[in-house]
Amino acid sequence: MSLTRFIAIAGFVLAAVLFAAVEWAARRDNSRIPTFAQMTGFVMQYEVGPVPVGRIAVFGFWLWVGWHFFAR
Repeated sequence: MSLTRFIAIAGFVLAAVLFAAVEWAARRDNSRIPTFAQMTGFVMQYEVGPVPVGRIAVFGFWLWVGWHFFAR
């Protein structure tokens, strides 16, 4: 395994651990940190005129995740 590949994998693992830690902190009692579901719901409400910009952004995010993790 090359060093570049190792650094990339370590970066993704670090991002996943940080995401899990923030989500855990958000689900504690009396936490002021929003959960991932609450943030997604807030973003999906955003519209510019008749265009659902928030839904397009969430769809684009999931497209990016799928392309980078599941397309091989």
